[in-house]
Amino acid sequence: MLPRRPCDCGSRLFHASIIKAHGSAEKKTDRYTEIRNSKALRDYFVDERFEAGIQLRGTEVKSIRAGRAQINDAFGRIEKGELWLHNAHIEQYAFGNIFNHDAKRIRKLLLHRHQVRKIQQALDSGGRALVPLRMYFKEALVKVEVALCTGKSFSTNARPSKRTRRCAKWKKALKSYRR
Repeated sequence: MLPRRPCDCGSRLFHASIIKAHGSAEKKTDRYTEIRNSKALRDYFVDERFEAGIQLRGTEVKSIRAGRAQINDAFGRIEKGELWLHNAHIEQYAFGNIFNHDAKRIRKLLLHRHQVRKIQQALDSGGRALVPLRMYFKEALVKVEVALCTGKSFSTNARPSKRTRRCAKWKKALKSYRR
C-alpha cells in the first residue's frame, strides 16, 4: 500500500504518492507522444510492419513532441534505392526562427538495406502500398511504423445486392399488411 500524505495544494484531502527515502515525490520521466494514422486500418489490410527511423530537423522533432503532426495522407515511395515519406504534415514549430522547416517536405526513412529490398519487391509486384501507421518516440529518437498494405475494396459494400433489396421490400410490405 502506498503511503498517504497531505496534498501540496492546501486542500484537506490526502493523496497517495510514491515517496523516496528523503521524502520528495518521484517524477514520472516517461513522456509518450504518438501520432496515429486513423485511416490506415480502415482503408487497408496490413500485411507486414517495419520500424523505420526518420531523418528530421530540430524544429520538426519539437513539433512532433508537441503533437503537431499528421500522417493520415502520407505514403512511402522508393526512389533511387532509398525510402521516402511523402505527404506527412509536421506543423512548423511555433517558437522557430528563419530556419524553421517546411511543413510538407519529403522526409527520408531509415531502414536496413535488406528491408528496403524486401519493400521494393513487394511494391514492384503491384497491388500493395507502403503506409505509415504511427509515428512515435523511442527514447530520444522518432520512429515511424510503416506497413506494406493491400487496399480494401469498398465497391461490394456500396450498394446492397438485389436479393437484399427484395427482402427489404417484402418485409416492408408485410409490416404494412399487419397493421
